[in-house]
This record gives sequence, structure tokens and C-alpha cells, in this order.
Amino acid sequence: MFHYDWFHGVAFEQQQGEAICRCLARHFPDVDLDQKENNSEIAAFREELEMRTLIYLRDGFSYEIKELAAVETKSHLVFECEPVDEQYKVGSFVVTVPFEEIVRVEVFAVHPSEKPVDWPQITGFRRGAEPVPPERP
Repeated sequence: MFHYDWFHGVAFEQQQGEAICRCLARHFPDVDLDQKENNSEIAAFREELEMRTLIYLRDGFSYEIKELAAVETKSHLVFECEPVDEQYKVGSFVVTVPFEEIVRVEVFAVHPSEKPVDWPQITGFRRGAEPVPPERP
């Protein structure tokens, strides 16, 4: 069962910290963990890391959290969504999700130079099927 602490405060910071540490360990496997904090190359790499948080819902939809919304109630998750499709990147989409609908949370760190070409498919803004034009004789 997910609750607000997974997206706020110490628990969320720990998830992000773990993602950063694992990303650094993967990118710099030959550097001892104790030396990572004093290495300028690693420090620069770490500063450039981007954090992403994705949630997956029971109905198969998924969303990327751009920013948690400042609402008083904590009985459900309210956040600004990071749209994938260009036509939805024109405003602000605020999504409300009951915690019991969340089936998985992914927090990960990625360096801009290592971003995959295809991001995970985020289905929260799934479009209907594109109309198929009739075939011409």
C-alpha cells in the first residue's frame, strides 16, 4: 500500500539517493565508493543527473511526476504530470490518483548523455487510434 511518504520527505529522498548512488556506481565501476565524493569528474556528472519518477496504475496507465501539487489533503496523490506527447505540452496537467490505484513506483537517475532514444511509454495521455484514411483505387 502506497502512501504520501513515498513521494515526500525522507523516504522519497532515500529513493532518489539510492538511484543516484547506483547510477554513479554503474557509470564509474572502477572508482571506490569512498573516493566518489572527492572526485571532481564524478561530482560534475552527479550534478548533471536528472531524476525521474514514474507511477503505474492498476488500469495500465502510467504517469511521470513533474512536481507534487501543494494541496492540503494527503489522502490521494496530486501532481503535475510531465506529458510525453507534444500536443499536451501546452499547459499544465494536474492529476489526482488514489493511493490504492498505484501498483508500482519507479524513481531513477539518468545522465543527459545516456538518455535512451525511446523513453518508457507513458500512457496517461494515450490518444485514441489514429484514423486510417480510406485506400484509393
